[in-house]
Amino acid sequence: MQYGRILQQWLFPRLEEERGPLTEKHEQLVRVLGWVEIEKEVGGSEGRVGRPRRDRGAMARAFVAKAVYNLGVTRGLLDLLQSDSRLRRICGWERTSEVPDETVFSRAFAEFARTELPQRVHQALIRKTQQERLIGHISRDATAIAARERVAKVENAPAKKQLPVRRKRGAPKQPEEMTRIERQKTMTLAEMLADLPTACAVGCKTNSHGRKETWRGYKLHLDVADGQIPISCVLTSANLHDSQVAIPLATITAARVSHLYDLMDSAYDCQHIGEHSRSLGHVPIIDKLQRGVGCVPMEPHQALRFDERTTVERVNARLKDEFGGRNVRVRGHLKVMAHLMFGILALSVDQILRLCT
Repeated sequence: MQYGRILQQWLFPRLEEERGPLTEKHEQLVRVLGWVEIEKEVGGSEGRVGRPRRDRGAMARAFVAKAVYNLGVTRGLLDLLQSDSRLRRICGWERTSEVPDETVFSRAFAEFARTELPQRVHQALIRKTQQERLIGHISRDATAIAARERVAKVENAPAKKQLPVRRKRGAPKQPEEMTRIERQKTMTLAEMLADLPTACAVGCKTNSHGRKETWRGYKLHLDVADGQIPISCVLTSANLHDSQVAIPLATITAARVSHLYDLMDSAYDCQHIGEHSRSLGHVPIIDKLQRGVGCVPMEPHQALRFDERTTVERVNARLKDEFGGRNVRVRGHLKVMAHLMFGILALSVDQILRLCT
């Protein structure tokens, strides 16, 4: 609240005197940049051999502006920087001639994606603002991310499904292969994340009307705290089931914040997921998967808490509608993740300020 008063009483009037009247988007961008301080995470170029690089801090702020303005392509961002002097100066350029061209922006974005710049800034933001807070509920869900790229080819894929060989009577049973969720119980976090597929694929899900929808691209898995604040996220292939990411996602979230309840829909109805949640000191509330007749409904107090799971659905909607989640025009897992994380970064600050005020 003190930060908001400083912005309203001191910073915004001074900016308007110096650079003209500010729009609502300008003020929103200033709030986000003031909270995240992304230029601190951008490495400098002092002491390097060769031609000095363009200012990476200004370009990092520009990519945050791209998410705030919900722009799909970098060309639209450059056009806006050329025409809007207030936006250009907020990002760090005084004259239009100082704004780099599109190729420089492309190389800088590839560098930010490779070094996971927005992920590191988001992690620092969550630890700075949410680490001392006791969170009641963490809501977990996945959403489809459509991309404009080719589906990756699967190497050594069987041409035809092999029928199981009938075992002779009296012969010993063959040991069954462990599932990914069973393997995750003995893995470290780095091993679990490395085991998840990240290539572009075709995904399929059933919508709220009971109809199947398919898309080409990726799937974003989110953990969202009360107040619609994204805590952690993982991007995988679109054809990966939601339950395969529950354990690594819960491990990341538990290292960042303290919370009490894990809320998950029926896609996460698995014994190992519930056991892992309890091992972290949390209470899992998972909607039961309909398996024939005799499904036991939730207890009334659990059903009341489960209603809070809509927070993650609202975050998914805001990310797509307001912060560039629906306009993915980059290719490759690293770049798609960076594009989404810039939007999640802006969304997180917006929700934190709403919660404070």
